[in-house]
Amino acid sequence: MSSESISSLILFIAAMLVAAGVAGTLVTNVNELSSSIDTHSSDVREQIDTDIEIISDPGSGAMYDDSEGNGNETITLLVKNTGERTLSTDPAHLDVTVDGRYVSRSELTLSVVDGSTWREGTVAELEIGEPLETGEHRIVVTTSGDREVFEFYHG
Repeated sequence: MSSESISSLILFIAAMLVAAGVAGTLVTNVNELSSSIDTHSSDVREQIDTDIEIISDPGSGAMYDDSEGNGNETITLLVKNTGERTLSTDPAHLDVTVDGRYVSRSELTLSVVDGSTWREGTVAELEIGEPLETGEHRIVVTTSGDREVFEFYHG
């Protein structure tokens, strides 16, 4: 009889140890998952609060300056911050492609038109040092997950 009690006690203790180990593992995994969700949600919030619009007129000849062939070809786009947060004017926060070619950050200049910060409702001038051939062109500007496409014809 006492051997049955001891066997039951040993099995009970073993079951409790296994349950405690499983519970510890679950708590650790839940904490890691919760931390990951918090980090991801702040990134998603930043993406949601970021919105830009390219407001340049694609029919205007003023957006491309070839300066009479002196090698200083620049594309000038007006980009409006329509999101809910202030954006950086550092070109390192932008990814720009012209006709599928990545434009290096050294070829980009970004300045707010009224000289202040690039907050909601303000317009920035993006200058891209990139020569263009005659024809249709496509520029893609990406910042903090927001992507804007601008298509125009240069003749």
